[in-house]
Amino acid sequence: MRYIPLSASHYSANRRRFTEKMKPGGLAIFCSNDTYPTSADGHRSFWQSSDLFYLCGVDQEETILVIFPDSFHAMHKEILFVKETSETIAIWEGAKLTKEQARAHTGVQTVYWLSEFERVLRTVLAEATCVYLNSNEHTRAHVEVETREMRFSRWFREHYPHYFVERSAPILHRLRSIKDDEEIGQMKRAMEITRLGFERVLRTIKPGMMEYEVEAEYLHEFVRQGSRGSGYTPIIASGYSACVLHYIENDKPCKDGDVLLMDIGAEYGYYNADMTRCIPVNGRFTSRQKAVYNAVLRVMRGAMGLLKPGVILHEYHKQVGELMTRELLELSLITMDEVKSQKPEWPAYKKYFMHGTSHFLGLDVHDVGDWTQPIASGQVFTVEPGIYIREENLGIRLENNILITSTGHEDLFSDFPLEADAIEDMMNSR
Repeated sequence: MRYIPLSASHYSANRRRFTEKMKPGGLAIFCSNDTYPTSADGHRSFWQSSDLFYLCGVDQEETILVIFPDSFHAMHKEILFVKETSETIAIWEGAKLTKEQARAHTGVQTVYWLSEFERVLRTVLAEATCVYLNSNEHTRAHVEVETREMRFSRWFREHYPHYFVERSAPILHRLRSIKDDEEIGQMKRAMEITRLGFERVLRTIKPGMMEYEVEAEYLHEFVRQGSRGSGYTPIIASGYSACVLHYIENDKPCKDGDVLLMDIGAEYGYYNADMTRCIPVNGRFTSRQKAVYNAVLRVMRGAMGLLKPGVILHEYHKQVGELMTRELLELSLITMDEVKSQKPEWPAYKKYFMHGTSHFLGLDVHDVGDWTQPIASGQVFTVEPGIYIREENLGIRLENNILITSTGHEDLFSDFPLEADAIEDMMNSR
């Protein structure tokens, strides 16, 4: 693997925290992701299920984890099923985990081959009072393809219809949102790799480059530093394209006089960075571009100051909206009459700032977390306000990643160039 893995004790602690939230007699089952086909005999690169990875760290397809803390037999309190290597697999793909390697990496002491799963499951189910099945319950998820997890859930309900089923997702959403020191270390490495990519782009960008060439500069540095690439599809948007919130074509020229919006972040060991920076293609902001840039920067810093333990995210977003309203009034983009007559569900500032300011960050870029609970120490959020002026072909978004601490917050991107003057200085000192 390209990344330095986390310790077995980290995964053991994650499983222990999960078992503490289970009902008595509960048995939980977690499945790996599929390796997804393309066409002919092609496949996408394997990407592990975040929940399974969080609980055991196995970066391998066809893996199942069973957690049964109340099992009468100590050996069945935690069980890992992994794919057995054959000579053919070893020759064509490389050997899979041995049982000894799986034990050492995960801390799970009972390891079976996947071919033994149904036999062992029948044995342990005889003791269980309920079964926890997992599913993707992210509020923004829209999944049309049946995943391995979905297939297993359907199979289990067909074969064991009389078992009472509980949901693992609510437990994991809360647990995964709190990062320990090892996880924060992986995220900081992803952010450092992202910074190196950004500095590379500042040295190479010039009018006439294609957006995909800029993307290539990032990816070159990411892979060179041990990342598999960006943790999400990058947005490299010049001029008007920056006003398209999820623009991912990255196929336009970066023109002299345009501002280039770059929303990109490296992954490292499945953990993600999420950065947005805006730079002048020719190395100098116009006075108008700088005014909008600085307005977004002030909102960003004001929003950071609001993030601390005990804050409710929905209230936080309302407060950020008030900060943005003041800036848009100063820029003469909205009027006080529009503010006074605005609808609560769509405030006046939404004309130029349509999206939310922050989301959870971790194993997924839009990571899981409980939006109804107060912010807690150990959580990581993005802060990403923006102003999008389509009539001016100008979109500015700035984004840093913030760790909540016991006393407030830590800006994990504090050493990244952010001030407009600092961006210009770096671009013109090449």
